[in-house]
Amino acid sequence: MIQAVLFDLDQTLLDRTSSLVQFLNWQLNTLTLVPLSQQQNFIQRFIALDANGAVWKDKVYAQLIQEFQISKYTTQDLLASYIQDFNKFCVAFQSVDSVLDQLVKANFSLGLISNGRSPFQERNFQALGLEKLFSSIIVSEAVGLRKPDPKIFLLACHQLELLPEQCIFVGDNEVVDIVGAKSVGMQTILFDPEQKVISTQADHRVKSFQDILSILKIK
Repeated sequence: MIQAVLFDLDQTLLDRTSSLVQFLNWQLNTLTLVPLSQQQNFIQRFIALDANGAVWKDKVYAQLIQEFQISKYTTQDLLASYIQDFNKFCVAFQSVDSVLDQLVKANFSLGLISNGRSPFQERNFQALGLEKLFSSIIVSEAVGLRKPDPKIFLLACHQLELLPEQCIFVGDNEVVDIVGAKSVGMQTILFDPEQKVISTQADHRVKSFQDILSILKIK
């Protein structure tokens, strides 16, 4: 019987793409990094270089400074702005807060497992205002483990005092989230709002957070 629902952060709870675009618009205008005519190109290049968060921003900004011939700010200047200010623009996907509330009211425990830098990811999660609902919060850099390593999923189970079979994991990445969680015996839900994943090993696939309630038979 499922007793806990565990979540990825970026592109699962956190609408990272929308958050990133809002942050970049603010950064471009506040720091006047490039002419107005080049701003959309800058954002597109950032998103491409960022590779959905897989590439840390020092490398992204170094490349952009070279491509757009930015001279008044260094890589470290722009990285510091990103680390300090990104969380101010973090937004959750639609219905995340209401669905999580319903899960807690239905006596499910909640957990978070996120690959990322610490305390950067914790601050982004806190910005969503969801932290109080979660019994376990794990960020890879803080524990020295990364998904899909089975140990990070087992660590979450240990913190929740549950077996993997009593947990279901929700994530957007087929390899990191779905394959990783299934390797320890968790059930899995692929969050795929744009239906980008052609085939999946996930037990379930959803386009919206509301669909999670149906899977767990919550009305």
